[in-house]
Amino acid sequence: MTVKAILSTKGTEVTTIEPTVTLEAAIAALAERRIGALVVLGPERRMIGILSERDIVRALAEQGAAALKQPLAQVMTRKVSTCTQAETVSAIMERMTTGKFRHVPVVEQDQLVGIISIGDVVNVFRHLRVSIASSIVASERSAASAPIRIASSARWKSNMPM
Repeated sequence: MTVKAILSTKGTEVTTIEPTVTLEAAIAALAERRIGALVVLGPERRMIGILSERDIVRALAEQGAAALKQPLAQVMTRKVSTCTQAETVSAIMERMTTGKFRHVPVVEQDQLVGIISIGDVVNVFRHLRVSIASSIVASERSAASAPIRIASSARWKSNMPM
């Protein structure tokens, strides 16, 4: 399955924010929308970073409550791993696992077109597991209802113990 297939189901809406907004305001936006990351856009609406829950925890641990008044440009992750719609879910899952992050913006021709979260990836594999299980059950039911054929060749009978 590709990233494009996930986006066709979940949609392409991405919550974005400007780098001058305070961490406090960003936290409010995350809570209000019940999401775990905000994509930070700079001039010409180009992605310049991402703010995740981990960035928030790190900033608070390092600066205490003073971090809440910091602009996002001071606390966001600047090196953002992105993907394209053509990439496979397996490749994205591997990148998330290796990089230890949970959100990957989807970019096409330098434009943000969506975002994939670890939850999206887990859902793909959960649905795949359910689909496989359903196929196995259907196959077992089909096999159980198939007529039983008994071989009746003379050779088979002659090898039977008496």
